Amino acid sequence: MIKPMELVIFDCDGVLVDSERIAVRVQVALGAELGWALTESEVVERFIGRSHAAIREQVAERLGEETAAAWSERFELLHREAVDAELAPVDGLPEALDAIGLPTCVASSGSHEKMRHTLGRTGLFDHFEGRIYSATEVAHGKPAPDLFLHAARSMGVEPEACVVVEDSNPGVRAARAAGMRSLGYAGGLTPAVLLEGPGTVVFHDMRELPKLLAQL
Repeated sequence: MIKPMELVIFDCDGVLVDSERIAVRVQVALGAELGWALTESEVVERFIGRSHAAIREQVAERLGEETAAAWSERFELLHREAVDAELAPVDGLPEALDAIGLPTCVASSGSHEKMRHTLGRTGLFDHFEGRIYSATEVAHGKPAPDLFLHAARSMGVEPEACVVVEDSNPGVRAARAAGMRSLGYAGGLTPAVLLEGPGTVVFHDMRELPKLLAQL
């Protein structure tokens, strides 16, 4: 018997805040500057949904530790500047949150400092305060299940009673590994085909979210 949903676990970047477009633009620019020519689609495939540490590891493997350190430092600065100038909630997200009656939390590859900044800039921090979980709290980031299992355990909910809202391939894979259902948001940068798979419903408009949750 399928358990009814008791908890909605949101990813942050690209699901709550429209920050992935900023991150991809900055990563492409840094690659051109530091010696790794990357297209937007390559950045989406390699970096989106992964932790800061996992991205830095990829850069180090390609360009060495010194360049990886410079890349990380430059990214933090440029990303923060762009967030301050232009970040907004994902289109339709505030309306969706108002219509969701289930308990919610956030589980993101980003650090707590980053989420305080991005959620704060968009007026969403107070909605989730005290229910925000970061990959920095677990041993393995997405696509491992650790973060989602940590969030469910902290919220006192069994994994099979959780649904994850994600916009990345590592994110939906982590949800499946955790034994959770997932809703893959394809209204951003990640192609729908990278979100499709067992236990995942793909959708394109955040305003559809309350209805989709009610159907699970």
